[in-house]
Amino acid sequence: MTVSEDKLKRLPDKPGVYLMLSEEGTIIYVGKASSLRSRVRSYFRDSSASAKVTALVRHIKDIDYIVTDTEVEALILECNLIKKHRPKYNVVLKDDKTYPYIKVTLGETYPRIIITRRVKKDGAKYYGPYTSAGSMHETIKLLRKLFPIRTCKNFEKQQRACLNQHIKRCLAPCVGNVSEKDYQEMINEIILFLEGKQERVIKNLHYKMKKAAENLEYEKAAELRDQIKAVEKVLEKQKIDNSVEEDQDVIAFARGNNEVCIQVFFIRNGKVVGREHFFLDGTDSLSRSEVMTVFIKQYYSRVVDIPKKILLQEHVEDKDVIEQWLKEKGNARVVIQMPQIGDKLKLIELVARNALLLLEEAQLSRQKKKMADEGALVQLMEYLSLSSLPIRIECYDISNTQGTNTVGSMVVFERGKPLSNEYRRFKINTVEGPNDYASLQEMLYRRFKRGADSAGLPDLVIIDGGKGQLSAARDVMKLLGFSKIPTFGVAKKEELLFTEISQEPIRLPENSEALYLVQRIRDEAHRFAITYHRQLRSKEGFRSQLDEIPGIGPKRKKALLNKFGTMENIRAASLEELEQVEGMNKKSALQVYDYLCR
Repeated sequence: MTVSEDKLKRLPDKPGVYLMLSEEGTIIYVGKASSLRSRVRSYFRDSSASAKVTALVRHIKDIDYIVTDTEVEALILECNLIKKHRPKYNVVLKDDKTYPYIKVTLGETYPRIIITRRVKKDGAKYYGPYTSAGSMHETIKLLRKLFPIRTCKNFEKQQRACLNQHIKRCLAPCVGNVSEKDYQEMINEIILFLEGKQERVIKNLHYKMKKAAENLEYEKAAELRDQIKAVEKVLEKQKIDNSVEEDQDVIAFARGNNEVCIQVFFIRNGKVVGREHFFLDGTDSLSRSEVMTVFIKQYYSRVVDIPKKILLQEHVEDKDVIEQWLKEKGNARVVIQMPQIGDKLKLIELVARNALLLLEEAQLSRQKKKMADEGALVQLMEYLSLSSLPIRIECYDISNTQGTNTVGSMVVFERGKPLSNEYRRFKINTVEGPNDYASLQEMLYRRFKRGADSAGLPDLVIIDGGKGQLSAARDVMKLLGFSKIPTFGVAKKEELLFTEISQEPIRLPENSEALYLVQRIRDEAHRFAITYHRQLRSKEGFRSQLDEIPGIGPKRKKALLNKFGTMENIRAASLEELEQVEGMNKKSALQVYDYLCR
C-alpha cells in the first residue's frame, strides 16, 4: 500500500472532501464523505472493488483532505473541485465548459435580453444553462419577435431610432418613444414567458388589447392581437399530457458501450418549456444509481433555475444532503422523487425513450463518421500512391497582411480527426515583408528540427499552396533529413495536389471522401492561421489607440485587453465597468471613457 496505515488512521472522523494525488502531485480523484476516515480507508480494504477503483488505488501516492462543517458544504466543495481539476478517475460531463445563459439585464433602465456565460449577483435574472446554442438562439429570436425589446448596448448615445424601430422590433427608448413603466411591463411579460407562464402573458395581453380598443387605439390593439396569436402558437407546441401544473425537472438516461446519454425535460406550469441532453464517459463500473448521483451533483452545481420538484429515473445517494444543498442554492424547498407508478412514471419513461434515441443517434453518427474517415485514408493512400495509410497528417499555412504580423499554423489530423492538442502556431521572426516562401521555411525548420519528438513524424504533409510553396517546403525537409515524408501542395481554387515526383498535378475525384478530408484539413489550417493573425493584428491596433491616452501604461493596457478583448468592447463599456478593471481607478477609467467616446 502506497499510503501509510498511520496516515489513514490520522484522518479526521468528520465531513469533508478528500483528494487522491498521483506520484507527480496531480489530483486524480476527488470525493466527499460524511466521515473522511471511514470513506478513505474503505478504498484500501475493499477486495471486491471494480477494476477502475483498483487502478485508482494503484496510482495513489498521497492523500489530501479539506474538513467542512457539514455534508452540504462538502458536496458543494466536491462539485467545485471536480469542475476545476477534472480528475482522471472522476466521471465528468463531456464538454464540461461554461454553458450559456439567457440574461435579462434588470439593472438597466431599459433592460435587454442577452447571452452570457457568467452568472453574477447583479440583480439580473438568468435562464439556462443551454447546451444547445441553436435552441438558445432560437429562444432569443422568438422573444425578440414577440416582444419589441431593445438590442443596442448604449442606447443613451443614440441620436435617432435604428432600423429595428421602423420594422416594429424595438420600442425605441433611445428617442423617448416608450415610458419606463410601459417598457418594464413588457420585461415582466418576457420573464413570465421564460418561466413558462405563458397563460399569464396571454391574459395580460388580452387585458391590454381590450383597454387599447376601449381607448380607440385600434392600431395598438391589432398589434397586441397579433402578439397574442404568436404566443398561443408557441404555447400549442409546448403542450404535454401533465395533469399537475407545477415546476419540475424530469431526468432519465440510457446507457450503452460505456457511454451514457442523460436527458433533462424542463416542465414549468405543467408544460415542457425546454430540454437538454448530456453525455457521460467511463461509467461502465458505476451502478445506475451512481450514474444518476454523479450527474445530479455536476449538473445542479452550475444551474440557476432550480424547480421545486425533481423527478428521477433512479435513486441517488445522499438524497437528503442533495435536497438540503439545492434548498440552500435555490432558496426554496426542493423535493427529489423516484416515481414508481402513475403519470409521473410515464413521464420518466418518455424522457428515457428520448435519451435512448439520442444515444443511438450519436453512436450511429460516430460510426458513420469513423467509416468515412477510414475510407478517406484508404482513398488517399491509393490516389496519392502512398506506401501506407496516412494515419498522421500535418498541414501548414501562412497568414499575413502585406507582410505584417506574419504567422504560420500547423494542424494535425490523426485517423481523419483533428488532434487539436497538437496544433502549433508560429510567429515568424526572421522574415521581413511579404515572403510566404521564406516564412514557410522558417516554420518548417522550427517544426522538423525537433525531429521525431513525442508526437512522432507525420505520414503525410500538406502545404497550403502551389508549386512554389511545395518546393520551399521540400528544401527545408531535405536539409533536415526528412525527404522521405510524402509532401503535397494544395492549390486553393482548383483543389489540385502538387508533388515533386510528377509534373502533372493530381486531381482527386469529385465528391470523394479523400477530397473532403483534404479540404477539411486545409481549411482548418487556414482557419487556425488567420485566427492567430487577427489576434496579433487586434492587439497591435488595441495598443496603438490606448497608447494615446494619458495615464494608461503597459499594465493597465494589458488589464484592459484581458478584460474586454477588443476596442469595440472597451468603447461599449460603461464607466463603472472600466473602473472595475484590475489596476484602474475612477480617474483612469474616466480618461479612457472620455477619450474613446469623444
